[in-house]
Amino acid sequence: MPAFGPIKRKELIRCPRQIGFEGPYSGGRHQFMVKNALTIRLPNPHEGEIGPALLIRILRQAQVSREEWEKL
Repeated sequence: MPAFGPIKRKELIRCPRQIGFEGPYSGGRHQFMVKNALTIRLPNPHEGEIGPALLIRILRQAQVSREEWEKL
């Protein structure tokens, strides 16, 4: 994984799959991915990349540290 920072949505979906998340599945307003009892909501597709602030919130939901993320 590149250094922590902006990321494309496609990459955001690929990386959690590497650590056991399944999906994305359709939800109410957002798609989500699941691993056992953990659920992470994915941002809707839009132009541009997902910023570091949103990436931090998604990683917190997934209980993945920044160091673990950068090793993917």
